[in-house]
Amino acid sequence: MYTFSDLVNITNKLRSKDGCSWDREQTHESLKQYLLEETGEVIQAIDSRDQENLCEELGDVLFQVMIHSQIAKENQDFTIDDVVNGICEKMIRRHPHVFGDKKEISAEEGEALWSAIKMQEKARKKRKKP
Repeated sequence: MYTFSDLVNITNKLRSKDGCSWDREQTHESLKQYLLEETGEVIQAIDSRDQENLCEELGDVLFQVMIHSQIAKENQDFTIDDVVNGICEKMIRRHPHVFGDKKEISAEEGEALWSAIKMQEKARKKRKKP
């Protein structure tokens, strides 16, 4: 069975000089349509309750994340490790009831807490911009 590390290596190989010319030519902009397409296919699989197809389509969305991250790495903007780190930090930060004080809350309270924390983060980012 392949691992996440294998996927990183496969994506890197596809974009390398010895890889695929089509993959090498792609940019964030040229890939937008595929990200949208693959997301739509995930939604269709969910709607049809087709777990096998859902698994496949989630892999296609994951590959979109991988190739965008590889392009960003090549441009020295960020890496897949930065993406993973960022989402881990966000999930921990936005779930203080799980990773902080361990207070159990309802789903509705969790959603409200998520929204409140998200709004605070956006306000902080806005204040930091010149």
